[in-house]
Amino acid sequence: MPLSEFSLIERFFASRARQLSAPHTGATLGIGDDCALIAPRPDELLAVSTDMLVEGRHFLPDVDPHALGHKALAVNLSDLAAMGAKPRAFTLALAMETPSEAWLAAFADGMFALAERYGCELVGGDTTRGPLNLCLTVFGDVPADRALRRSNARPGDDIWVSGTLGDARAGLGLLRGEWPAALFDEDGAPGTHAAFLRHALERPEPRVALGLALRGLAHAALDISDGLAGDLMHILERSSVNASVDVDAVPRSRALEKLPRDVQLRCALAGGDDYELCFTAPPAARDAIAAAGEHAGVAVTRIGTISALRDPSDPPTIAWHDASHTPLSLSLHGFDHFHAH
Repeated sequence: MPLSEFSLIERFFASRARQLSAPHTGATLGIGDDCALIAPRPDELLAVSTDMLVEGRHFLPDVDPHALGHKALAVNLSDLAAMGAKPRAFTLALAMETPSEAWLAAFADGMFALAERYGCELVGGDTTRGPLNLCLTVFGDVPADRALRRSNARPGDDIWVSGTLGDARAGLGLLRGEWPAALFDEDGAPGTHAAFLRHALERPEPRVALGLALRGLAHAALDISDGLAGDLMHILERSSVNASVDVDAVPRSRALEKLPRDVQLRCALAGGDDYELCFTAPPAARDAIAAAGEHAGVAVTRIGTISALRDPSDPPTIAWHDASHTPLSLSLHGFDHFHAH
């Protein structure tokens, strides 16, 4: 018997949400009514973010549904991490042409495994027939005076990033056949680096613990979803400042280093889909930032500095240079969903 809309919701999502929400009770009212009810916590703001994932634009048609369930929630939790917010709840709107029980079971398993790790409760959503499309909205809590915003970078700040950059773009290149998988083989471990890059693309890790640890330390922050070049520019535009970045300091994995240097740089600086944090902080906080990264279990790397605009009417710029401080002329842009191919 074909799955109906309501049997689909109950079997794969509502029943799982009730199992998850029992110990957390984040929402006053969750799935089962016209609206979920979420009460703000005293002295905290409710952080809210929405992301949409569209087949063919954000993921390939043959993607592992378990990995897709993970990523669909992970990219939303990454937005909360960038604000220093603690995850609380989320909604899911799902469109698909023909419901498949096996696909839905794997998708739900991947999504709820991550939701359980972060105590994030599914509190509502919608389903309909149509091209595969996932739209999630997440809710989190952050103290009113501790939210990490894009607009607070200050001249003299260090620029930091978490993890390594460019791996997801290299993983996408592997799936597209842009470079052979054998290029990433290493003596004694063939295929290890290729698997690492594909994992980076399909199963990003939201840096929630780091975002919480950066409260009171970082001035400005965002997550790197569309590439460092484009996303750092968002901080510069909102804060009305310039940046100088040492491209040789940008952290790259051993897997990415298998590619030619120019390809490495394109992946690391403009590749997108990394979901690492980029943030600014005063030099006096360097030791505390390093400790925050260690506490969160993720490497943090200082890659540049923030400077003042020469004239308030000037547009912000990023000055790229190498380790010897030689200026580099790079034409880099973040991912644009309306112009990318």
